Amino acid sequence: MTETTSGHISDGPALGARPTGAWLLLVSLIPATVCYLVFTGLLPSDIQRYQDYRVAEPCPTDLPVREQENCVRTVSFTVDKTRIGGGGPPSYVATLSGAPFWNGPEEFGDPGPLLERLRPGDQVTGTVWRGYIMTLDKAGIRQSTADEPRDEAQMTAGLGTFAGLLAALGLWFGAMLLASGPRGHEPYTWRLLGKPLLIAITVLCFGVAFAALLLGIPWWAVPTAVVPVVAFTAWQFDRYRRQQAAGTVR
Repeated sequence: MTETTSGHISDGPALGARPTGAWLLLVSLIPATVCYLVFTGLLPSDIQRYQDYRVAEPCPTDLPVREQENCVRTVSFTVDKTRIGGGGPPSYVATLSGAPFWNGPEEFGDPGPLLERLRPGDQVTGTVWRGYIMTLDKAGIRQSTADEPRDEAQMTAGLGTFAGLLAALGLWFGAMLLASGPRGHEPYTWRLLGKPLLIAITVLCFGVAFAALLLGIPWWAVPTAVVPVVAFTAWQFDRYRRQQAAGTVR
């Protein structure tokens, strides 16, 4: 608020608090939707796919080759070309041919240990499941493709938890801005409260998820551990900022 030359008090920038609050409430629906989709769709699907792959049995030798099979089949491929790096985001691709199906470019998450050794004309052995190449092998050197299911539910849970807490942060901020008077919005600014909380949420979600992945802790431990800590942190930040705004913090 500012005082004009005529002596009247002007709300000034504070008038934008309520429109900003309404905008935050609306935008928060996006990460809330992402959180819902992660925990109800992506996470269960990834877990089920990994479990199905683990128990999949080798295809019988007398079974006709089909493109989509629930069993695991070993197939020979010829390497046509490879691509490692490139402009923009790095890409790791081997283009394969010579099989009844599944020919074409196959993506990897990194260049080693096999992809960087491959040359055009090399013969490789691939394992195929449900129409996707899971691994490639040459002379005992084996590498998983980007399509192979991985037991990384903790990181997916970290993503979903981050999206949910981001939505909660936006909803909380938006509600406070809508409910505040012309001066009540002051503690609820991006610099004073939003930015520190966003940093805390990011570090906690992905830090705890990565630690759980390394230690083999179940995925559900990620939101169970992170949400109470973030809630306590938000309460402490809010309490401190209120005291600071009231001038009681030395």
